[in-house]
Amino acid sequence: MMLPLALLLSAAPPDLTAIGLVVSLRRERSVAVLASGGRTRVVIVGEAAFGGRVLEIGATSVALDFDGKRVDVPLAAASGPASLPRPEPLAQSTAAPAGAAPTLSLARAEMDRRLGSELDRILAETTLRPATTDGDRVGGLVLSRVPEGTLLTDAGLRTGDVLMEINGVAIDSLATLIGLYPRLQTENRVEATVLRNGEPVSLSLTLK
Repeated sequence: MMLPLALLLSAAPPDLTAIGLVVSLRRERSVAVLASGGRTRVVIVGEAAFGGRVLEIGATSVALDFDGKRVDVPLAAASGPASLPRPEPLAQSTAAPAGAAPTLSLARAEMDRRLGSELDRILAETTLRPATTDGDRVGGLVLSRVPEGTLLTDAGLRTGDVLMEINGVAIDSLATLIGLYPRLQTENRVEATVLRNGEPVSLSLTLK
C-alpha cells in the first residue's frame, strides 16, 4: 500500500546520521553536523534540517521533530581514514614562496564536492585543543593534528598552527568554529589568521 506523500515527506530519512557534535553549557551554542543522502548540514537547536527541526543536541545524539514525532539520531562511529579515498592534489592551488601566506582559489562546486568526500575524514582525523592565555581565557584553537591532502592543508593550515580568527570572528571555542560554517557557505572569500611559531600568518580561500 502506498503511503500519502505528506507522510513520506514528514518522516526522518532512513540514512540520517549525526557525524559530529559540539555540546556547550549554553544550549544555543551547541552544534551538530548531520548527514543524509550524501549531503551535510551544520545546525543548532531550532534549525530545520532534512525535513525535521532540531529539538536538542546531546553528548551522544541529536533529537529532531518530524511532524510532531521525536526522532533521536545517534552519533555515528567515526569513519577510519582507510575507508575514504585520498583526494587528488588541487590544480587550482597557487604555490607560494617560503614565508608567504598561501592562497587557494577554488570553484564553489569543486569545494562542495571536496567537502562531500572529505568531511568524514576531516572530522575523524583533525584534533584541536584550546589555546589559553595566562588568565585561562581561550585565545584560539591549536591544531594538534591536520589531515594531509584535504581542503584544510590545501588552504595552508598546518599541524601546530593556532587558529585565531576567521572572517573577523575570534575563534574562542570549537562551537564558534563550527557555528561559522553556515555563514561561510555564502561567502566568496574566507580569510583566516593563525599563529605559526609565534608569528601571525594570513591564509585566504577565494570561491569562484
